[in-house]
Amino acid sequence: MSYLTIENQQLHVPNDPIIPFIAGDGIGPEIWEASRKVIDAAVAKAYSGEKQIQWTEILAGEKAFKETGEWLPEATLTAIKTAKVALKGPLTTPIGGGIRSLNVALRQDLDLFACVRPVRYFNGVPSPLKEPEKTNMVIFRENTEDVYAGIEFAKGTAEVNALISLLQEQFQVTKIRFPETSAIGIKPISQEGSQRLIAAAIDYALENGHKTVTLVHKGNIMKFTEGGFKNWGYELAETEYAEKTFTMNQYATIAEKSGKPAADEAYQQAKAAGKLIINDVIADNMLQQILLYPEKYEVIATCNLNGDYLSDALAAQVGGIGIAPGANINYHTGHAIFEATHGTAPDIAGLGKANPCSLLLSAGMMLTYLGWGEAAHLVEQAIEKALTTKQVTADFAHSMTGATEISTAAFGELLVTIINE
Repeated sequence: MSYLTIENQQLHVPNDPIIPFIAGDGIGPEIWEASRKVIDAAVAKAYSGEKQIQWTEILAGEKAFKETGEWLPEATLTAIKTAKVALKGPLTTPIGGGIRSLNVALRQDLDLFACVRPVRYFNGVPSPLKEPEKTNMVIFRENTEDVYAGIEFAKGTAEVNALISLLQEQFQVTKIRFPETSAIGIKPISQEGSQRLIAAAIDYALENGHKTVTLVHKGNIMKFTEGGFKNWGYELAETEYAEKTFTMNQYATIAEKSGKPAADEAYQQAKAAGKLIINDVIADNMLQQILLYPEKYEVIATCNLNGDYLSDALAAQVGGIGIAPGANINYHTGHAIFEATHGTAPDIAGLGKANPCSLLLSAGMMLTYLGWGEAAHLVEQAIEKALTTKQVTADFAHSMTGATEISTAAFGELLVTIINE
């Protein structure tokens, strides 16, 4: 047993890595127990027993609070920092002061700047779209800035009054319509934070043979924050990735100087040369585009709040967040938490109705991150095959014609059986 290590931004993975897990709250323990058996079976099958994950439980959420009096113990953060990688179920958001969100706290404390959400359709899954199979993209959501930084002041407090006075007196701000009853939030978007996220998206696209990266922003209104995100993204592509990309910013420059035919020719030459095309879409338009023309988009890089909206909207298009995986990664330090993207669902906790697919597909992302792609493929393949049998958990059984509802544990056992066939 040994820990993962990283040297020169390269992850080194032993055959028996120690990987912490957080079972989670609500339905968390049920989906974890089902998922663990599937993950272990996939690893054993893929590598004929030569590789094995050494799981170790760490605490966060309600279980941590009951046992330690803390929602997020320091020992948990230390364990993840040491192990580099962790798998996590859903966590309850504490009520009252202190930590606003355990998920946000983990991302910020470990500087997990990239929230990576692949979205694809599995045949047979109920979807509100006529052609859900056209939806197949990966979202890179900036994870540490934007309104999620938590810089917010409540109406009527001394802090908000002081801030409003500062804005009015020193910056001549006149557009706070009702200053006496306003709460104020601050939205930090940095060049460094934006570019490291966009670089991760570009690297992913290049490594996986994608043709486009789309920068999604609201820069037409927020010109210096989200407009900065777009501009810094283009700047990065045109300097650090100049030989591998062609941007629509370059297209616009050529069109302005030499005319649209010249810009069209440059664009076609870039495509013919296999260059990655970097474009951008305004956020509200993007919410239309993913419904109308999802096949046009492959890799998306966006700010924190936009990414939250887009991730859930896209998940709904392919069957809901019950089957949507997610990862939070720092590609520089190697730290990563792979997690179920849904909530704790306390109303069905303990009833065996929960769908473990989000956690399982996130575990598949983790296996791929470790370089164990063969095991990840077995997990995904088993889910695809299980769905075609229409033996599914309650969420899908209620909307699939001719489906048979089985428990969370039984669905996990079905996946193990398929893997071992």
